[in-house]
Amino acid sequence: MTLEMSTTAEFEYIDIHGHVNFAAYEADREEVIRRARESGVAMISVGTQFETSKKAVELAETHGDMYAAIGLHPIHTTISRHDEKELGEGGKEFTSRGETADVNAYRSLALRSKVVAIGECGLDYYRLDGETVGKQRVEFEKMIDLANEVNKPLMLHIRNGSGLSAYADAHAILKSRAQVKGNLHFYAGSLEEAKPFLDLGYAFSFTGVITFARNYDEIVKYLPLGRIMSETDCPYVTPAPHRGKRNEPLFVREVVRAIAHIRGEPVEKVSTTIIKTAKKFFNINSEEMSDSRR
Repeated sequence: MTLEMSTTAEFEYIDIHGHVNFAAYEADREEVIRRARESGVAMISVGTQFETSKKAVELAETHGDMYAAIGLHPIHTTISRHDEKELGEGGKEFTSRGETADVNAYRSLALRSKVVAIGECGLDYYRLDGETVGKQRVEFEKMIDLANEVNKPLMLHIRNGSGLSAYADAHAILKSRAQVKGNLHFYAGSLEEAKPFLDLGYAFSFTGVITFARNYDEIVKYLPLGRIMSETDCPYVTPAPHRGKRNEPLFVREVVRAIAHIRGEPVEKVSTTIIKTAKKFFNINSEEMSDSRR
């Protein structure tokens, strides 16, 4: 398999969850996108609150090789630690810290054609205090209802913490409320926590952490290949051999290679299956994806 593809060929890799819409790429965003495109990598730019969601849509609409997901991340439902990689110094042009989702505003983004998922949204128990859990659940349910309304899948952020299983709580909410499928982004739960989501028909995506941490091997081997997708979560969790650098969509190739190595399967089989899974999951037209490289 070669990365020197003709301009009419389809992409060979897809980063289904990255944040090139974040401030971390303000200085060289177009160069980062170009590197990915020239190496056969398509990408989904993911919002974490309204302003970053809006930016993701704007980027997708001006780049044929990019799609968008829009939603409210659970850590942004209450006042949270400021991350300059996301918002930039001082959070300029970003108004959301402790956001209550304006469903009408999110709907206006969700209905645009390059938006392929709602999220990232979900439950994050890593840092809990006061009424955090209740607020997260209210906003999560808003995102689920919006996904149901526009019939687009959910991009799920779920993280355990404080001695609690966010996966168990999210599963209960999704089973009773969601009418669309979901992808568990950056899956970090146990095999037992994964099984109920498999029963719901959900997919799982993995980041560069699987290139240097072995505690994900069991779940990567266990899951059916057709339920696995690849992501970077850039600018975070840069994979080996690029650790120490800012992550970017191009590096999703290392994630795919790691999945293939862990499973003992050919890289070409894994990459082809992931592209097929992503197209079906996000309802991406094959001709559209091919045309974007012309």
